[in-house]
Amino acid sequence: MGRTDITHTAVLQAIEEFDRLGRDTFLQKYGFRPARSYFLVHEGRHYDSKAIFGVAHGFLPGLAPLRPDGFSGGAQHAARLLRDLGFTVEGEGPDLVEAEPLPALSSLSHDELVRLVSRLKVSRANGAPALHQPITLLWAMGRALRGEDRLLSWSETEAAVRALVERHGVHGERPRVDYPVAALSRAGLWALPAHQDAVPTAHGDAGLRRWFAGNQPVGGLSEPVYERLRRFGETRLAVLEVVLGTYFVGLDCEPLLRDVGLFVEDLGLGEVDPAVVRAAQYELLCARAEAQEAGNRGRRVERIVNNPIRLASARMAVLYRSEGNCEHAHCGGQPNDVTDAGQPILKVDHIVEIARGGRDHPSQMAALCPNCHAVKTRGSTREAMRDVLLASTRERHDRWMGRAD
Repeated sequence: MGRTDITHTAVLQAIEEFDRLGRDTFLQKYGFRPARSYFLVHEGRHYDSKAIFGVAHGFLPGLAPLRPDGFSGGAQHAARLLRDLGFTVEGEGPDLVEAEPLPALSSLSHDELVRLVSRLKVSRANGAPALHQPITLLWAMGRALRGEDRLLSWSETEAAVRALVERHGVHGERPRVDYPVAALSRAGLWALPAHQDAVPTAHGDAGLRRWFAGNQPVGGLSEPVYERLRRFGETRLAVLEVVLGTYFVGLDCEPLLRDVGLFVEDLGLGEVDPAVVRAAQYELLCARAEAQEAGNRGRRVERIVNNPIRLASARMAVLYRSEGNCEHAHCGGQPNDVTDAGQPILKVDHIVEIARGGRDHPSQMAALCPNCHAVKTRGSTREAMRDVLLASTRERHDRWMGRAD
């Protein structure tokens, strides 16, 4: 017996187990990732078609469930075989209709996620916010951006987050992971599927440690949080700004963001449809940059030029505006190469340095190729180049904002 021998009854048995365990536990138990294209629809509910097919194989006499890497879930494979058995499969591909979004994702909006993050309750025992929760959240955000497994074993989570807290915790945080995971779970951002209703409150010490040590819970970002952060660059940016602007003010968090893969160039700038981005997106990003600039005015921040708290929205706006090209009108060094992520090799720089009165605003920032950036930084003609850039960048900014004549 093989894959083509899977029966209608075996599929129903797999669906029953899915319903009994819940989606998260079912997928984690058999090692499948959430479906992206094809969904089996049964009695009005959507199921991950590849996972259902693979598990159904294990309900055949004498056979085991299929491994996720052992077969294809595509239109000509598992999806087709499920349709041949009389099931409805929605998704992309021949004879398949477009799938509706899973309820879990549609139930969490951009604004709702930003609100959840902004309301985190963190310890301030030493007068400054503890960084356990923010660091844990940023680590999980980086994993979502890269499409890595949402749920991990407790030992994997503990080892990864502990190392980050040891390197980047600067407010006396002990390198413990049980507290932030419990707190994020209570906040609705973290899922521990097999123990969701039994997670203790994020208070105390020994009891909380014993619970995590004894249960070793598999966990990660809740499914709607993970999917929204994975799929929507605008949401990633907004959540990043809330976390950095609330908990990392006055800190140089560039090393942490590079460690978790969330520095500006990692944020997925190329995924948004340029036709949608243009003026509206540029204006939105400029508004965010202005709000950040106003909130930081008068504060003394070390290594301010490289501080992503101040630059995330402004840098993204400038990169959108540049359309992948160096913004120096007389550029002679635009490279043809791109980064590993397929992005142009451009550096967003303040035309007038912050220390000399420059602003964290797209109207006074430019995207420059490595050659023009070197000239602007240390070339003998840098002062003349600065004057040209100020005029041309202001004109370009006004045009994008719809203010040009």
